Amino acid sequence: MGVSLIFKIAAVGILVTILSQVLKHSGREEHAFFVSLAGLILVLTWIVPYIYDLFETIQKLFQI
Repeated sequence: MGVSLIFKIAAVGILVTILSQVLKHSGREEHAFFVSLAGLILVLTWIVPYIYDLFETIQKLFQI
């Protein structure tokens, strides 16, 4: 996992926060929710392979 991934996650978090606040103040709470959900799904798709590798490493370490 590189530092670039951390910066990507931070950038998505900042953009989602700004968009959600703008949408909430304009009365579009439903759209703000979907923007937050899309940001979460995007970040999870980036992180899931690293979590999978972590579990494989732990499994090999303990030879389960």
